[in-house]
Amino acid sequence: QVQLGESGGGLVQAGGSLRLSCAASGRTFRSYAMAWFRQAPGKEREFVAAISWNDVSTRYADSVKGRFTISRDNTKNTAYLQMNSLNPEDTAVYYCAASRSSIATVYDVDYWGQGTQVTVSS
Repeated sequence: QVQLGESGGGLVQAGGSLRLSCAASGRTFRSYAMAWFRQAPGKEREFVAAISWNDVSTRYADSVKGRFTISRDNTKNTAYLQMNSLNPEDTAVYYCAASRSSIATVYDVDYWGQGTQVTVSS
């Protein structure tokens, strides 16, 4: 069982930056691939970024490539999402996710966090 807790969301102006954190419980964090998804009002939850359990590979949605960076610190049981050059289209609830396998879609996820709101004003 893994419990995930996000933090770092908030209100930011367009062009600004935020860093989200996802703290995980348990001693098996390093066994899980981690990912970030987001869900805007009236839209489906969508993949944002993922990182392998061993920090070797990362993957990004085209809409955030070059602006967002996913990382992890296995000594702190924490994953991060650095978001730069934010625009109003990035406004959504951002969810942290974990899986024993690689993550590309919501169907790959074993555990979800509760989500953190990110609002980008124009």
